[in-house]
Amino acid sequence: MTATGYPQPPLTPELGSDDGSTKAPHLRLNNGVYVPTIAFFTDNDEIDAPALEKHLVRLINAGVSGIVVHGSNGEAVHLSREERAAVIRIARDTILHEASGSRIPLIAGCGAQSTRETVTLCADAAKAGATHALVLPPAYYGGLISDKMIIQYFMDVAEESPIPILVYNFPAAASGRDLSSDVILEIAQHPNVLGVKLTCGNTGKLARVAAECPAGFFVGGGSADFILQGHVVGANGTISGLANLCPRACLRIVELAEQGRVKEARALQALVAKADWVAIRTGFVGVKAAMGHFV
Repeated sequence: MTATGYPQPPLTPELGSDDGSTKAPHLRLNNGVYVPTIAFFTDNDEIDAPALEKHLVRLINAGVSGIVVHGSNGEAVHLSREERAAVIRIARDTILHEASGSRIPLIAGCGAQSTRETVTLCADAAKAGATHALVLPPAYYGGLISDKMIIQYFMDVAEESPIPILVYNFPAAASGRDLSSDVILEIAQHPNVLGVKLTCGNTGKLARVAAECPAGFFVGGGSADFILQGHVVGANGTISGLANLCPRACLRIVELAEQGRVKEARALQALVAKADWVAIRTGFVGVKAAMGHFV
């Protein structure tokens, strides 16, 4: 067990190139808590770089395993292509400055409605300094897209992306499309697909994927309200928006479980689940409001 409370997978090579021009060796995804950071804007609707940097420093000092930008909390839909790249560069520079030489993964949301646009966003993210891409399935024509088409979409993106990808299963952001464990496991066979974020909240699906996925494949829950449950059935960690507010509490749940202090872990999970329910109901707006009061 490490400081994160999660047992770590075998080492894999670190990312060897930052220019996105070739597929360099993958930066490993350590087990633990990954934070999909919120977006920060000035009163003039410009990216607030100092606020983002300050927030990232706080998260890194709390001991999180990785940073995610342009997730559901990151408001990528409100950003131009240039602004998306700028946020990635700010996050990359902050991580390099604060992480004392360790390579903390920087995952960037890159989902779009076509294979071509998704690959373009992956290339942009790689060039700006992201180590991995988080990819939703296309959703606009969701009712016309079969599982076979979804699998082919992810395979094509994985083949062309200069950085490894994670599958993002979030039905509410994908016209209700909920990827099954069978679909996820088939996509996971591609060597450039290194993980999945399960915001569907289905711990049975999580258990099946964790039990049958390739070695080194990161299986993460997508909410803080089932960190303990996910850990028990084999999750590698969580990618939770609530960790913007309480990263140490999210880490502590697993630490307590690993120490055999299950009653305390359950009590803390119950508190975190209550807080997460507020965050889920209010979305990034609620998380931002809470940041102003409690952080």
